[in-house]
Amino acid sequence: MPLPAPRSSWAQDLGEFRELARAFCQKELAPNQERWAEDKHVDRELWTKAGEVGLLAISIPEEYGGGGGTFAHEAVLYEEQARSGDGAWGVSVHNGIVAHYLLNYATEEKKKEWLPKLASGEWVGAIGMTEPGTGSDLQGIKTRAVREGDEYVINGAKTFISNGGMADLVVLACKTDPDAGAAGVSLIVVETHRAGFRRGRVLDKVGLKGQDTAELFFDDVRVPAANLLGEEGQGFIQMMEQLPQERLIIAVTAVAGMEAAIDLTIEYTKGRTAFGRPVYNFQNSKFKLADAATEAVVARAFLDQCIERHLKGELDVQGAAMVKLWATERANKVVDDCVQLHGGYGYMTEYPIARAWTDLRVSRIFGGTSEIMREVISRTL
Repeated sequence: MPLPAPRSSWAQDLGEFRELARAFCQKELAPNQERWAEDKHVDRELWTKAGEVGLLAISIPEEYGGGGGTFAHEAVLYEEQARSGDGAWGVSVHNGIVAHYLLNYATEEKKKEWLPKLASGEWVGAIGMTEPGTGSDLQGIKTRAVREGDEYVINGAKTFISNGGMADLVVLACKTDPDAGAAGVSLIVVETHRAGFRRGRVLDKVGLKGQDTAELFFDDVRVPAANLLGEEGQGFIQMMEQLPQERLIIAVTAVAGMEAAIDLTIEYTKGRTAFGRPVYNFQNSKFKLADAATEAVVARAFLDQCIERHLKGELDVQGAAMVKLWATERANKVVDDCVQLHGGYGYMTEYPIARAWTDLRVSRIFGGTSEIMREVISRTL
């Protein structure tokens, strides 16, 4: 479906960058979906290819090897990734989350050590929050980091870690004071070459099958005290500061995925015949697609407004929760209707609409479930 015209101001001057992102996604991502789903990871060289053309750390200042862009550049890349049908490449975690934790909280020395490696694709970044027994309850994490001289000794386990199977650097949520609740949480960077770090399974998921979501284990892993981000006990506050951007990223992907699913379904229903006429010509098909297109346009307008607010530094926790809740819930409803309009073929994994359906389902779970979003919103009413 055509995007609402004109797009909001944030997107109007990024045509050349969009062309670069679209060409890269169509060439490097779209053809590899089935193979990556079987492998449960993307090719390692995809990261260095992306670094070479300037698609990594694109909103990180140039002095640290980044692209010097803004979140608008990030949003364009994630839109084009979603429209290519890719659910495997964990670039949004690497670019939009991990790199910004380092930029905002690492020491100057560590920024210069770590960020250029993320920008080039030499290193892949991950963030380790979720644990087997905690889910959304970040105050209840059990991973411990104990200070011993100039080092931290880390023990614990994480699960559902995007990029975990390939990561070279993990921003890890730990308890430095187990009796202090949220005030006892700290963020510490662990480079995965360190002794005592090990990876568990790359998890077998319903969707996003090509993404290397993994279990991570830390057995007496020693890291320099300089790997602490900010100060001890600030981790929970830091995560709350960064979550609005993470949730906005999920909303960007959801809306772009919804638009792509509608395009697929319009094309399919106009080409598929039943009872001697195109499926599109049945009133039910036309009305379902009319509803879907309207949902997408409304979601796009709200999303663009939130992106503009974020670029001005004005997107608050409530706004981010609202846009994630609205975009992901509506996208899941629209894509489910699109599967229905495909009939039996919508349930076949070789059809892109089936992958879109399974890939989008987790958007209502990660980054905070829809139920948590409603809880966050309700606290401000």
